Amino acid sequence: MNPLIRSLHPYPFQKLADLLNGLQPNPELPLIKLTIGEPQHEAPSIVIDTLKKSLDGVSKYPATKGEARLRQAIANWASNRFNLTSLDADTQILPVTGTREALFAITQALVGEKDQPLVVSPNPFYQIYEGAGILAGAELHYLPCNAENHYKIDYKAVSDKVWQRCELLFVCSPNNPAGSVTTLEEYEYLINKAKQYNFTIVADECYSEIYFDEKPLGLLDACTQLGNPSFKNCLIFQSLSKRSNLPGLRSGFVAGDAELLAPFLLYRTYHGCAMPIHHQDASVTAWSDEAHVSLNRDIYQRKFDQVLEILAPVMDISKPEAGFYLWPKLPMNDETFCIKLYEEESVLVLPGSYLGRDVDGHNPGTNHVRMALVAEESECVEAAQRIARFINKHNKPL
Repeated sequence: MNPLIRSLHPYPFQKLADLLNGLQPNPELPLIKLTIGEPQHEAPSIVIDTLKKSLDGVSKYPATKGEARLRQAIANWASNRFNLTSLDADTQILPVTGTREALFAITQALVGEKDQPLVVSPNPFYQIYEGAGILAGAELHYLPCNAENHYKIDYKAVSDKVWQRCELLFVCSPNNPAGSVTTLEEYEYLINKAKQYNFTIVADECYSEIYFDEKPLGLLDACTQLGNPSFKNCLIFQSLSKRSNLPGLRSGFVAGDAELLAPFLLYRTYHGCAMPIHHQDASVTAWSDEAHVSLNRDIYQRKFDQVLEILAPVMDISKPEAGFYLWPKLPMNDETFCIKLYEEESVLVLPGSYLGRDVDGHNPGTNHVRMALVAEESECVEAAQRIARFINKHNKPL
C-alpha cells in the first residue's frame, strides 16, 4: 500500500460523525442539516429532459477529451461570463467528471518537477487540496484566512522561499467557507509570482455563479485584463454542481494554459475518467442556459436575507460576497456549539476547526462553524430561528 495514504486526515464529515456518535438530536424537533454543501434546489427540467433523450449514449465509449459540442458550449459560456477575447475550445478546455476528481488529478499531474515541492493552500480549505498534495508527495503550506483580515489571504506576506518551492497554488474564489473573492490586484501579484517562480495557479471557481451583487472575478478574466491572453501558468476549475443544482451529474471543466492541458489530457487517458456521452449532452444544455441560474441566485438571495435578519442580532455574522455558506464567529468552542445545538435544537452544522489545520498553534477555523444554506427556504429560516433561540438561551450573544 502507498505509505502516503497513512498521512491522510479523516474527512470533516467523518469527524463530525465521530463527534456526535452516541448522541441524539432533540426528538421533539425534526433534524435540519446545514452541513454538506450539496444543493437541494430542483435540477433544471431542460437538463433532465436532455439527459433522458440522450440515454442511447450509454452504448458508446466517451472520448477523454469530450465531444466538440460540449467543449464549444463551455467555451461560449466561459467567454461570455468572463469577458474572454480568446478561448480555444480544442486546446484550452477539457471536460472533467466533477471538479473534485479533477482537482485531485491535476495535482498528481503537475507536482514532482521541483526538489522538495510545495502545494500552497488556503486555510481553512476544501480538503481535496490537502489530500491531493499529500498523495502527490508534496509538502503542504497553509495560508491563513483570519477574521482579522476579513477572511482574505495576505499573499504579500508569503516569503519568496515559499514561492520558489511552490509547484501548485490553490486559490478558492469565491472561497469555501468564507465566501470572499480574489481581487484583480491579488491575481496580478500571484500571476507575476507564478511566472517568476514557475508554478501553476489552480483556481477553484465552482461557487462563482452564486453571488448577490457583483459577478465574482475569474482567474482567466484577470489574465485577459492583465495582458496574459494565453493564460500561462493559470487554470480554472468550474462545475455544474452548484451553478445548476446538478451534483449527481458529475460534470465540470478545466480551462486555461494549453501547455498544461495537453499533458493533463494524456494523464487522463490513462486515468480512465471520461464523461459519459449522455452527461455531456445534458451539460451542453446546462451551460447554454442562464435562466435557471438566475432563478437559483434569487432563491439563495431570499434565504440569506431572511436568515441574516434573524442571526445578525445575536451572532458575529455577515453576508458573504458569493457562495452559499455562512461562516459565523462563535461565542463558544465550535465543537461544543455543534454538540449542544444538535442535542437541544436538532440543527446540524460543521465545526470550523475541521476545515482548517493548526499552524504555529493556531487553526483559523476554530470558534467558527460552517452553515450551508442549501435546504428549502422554510427549513433555513426555521434553523436560523432555532440557532438564535439557542444563543439567547445560553445568554452569550456577541
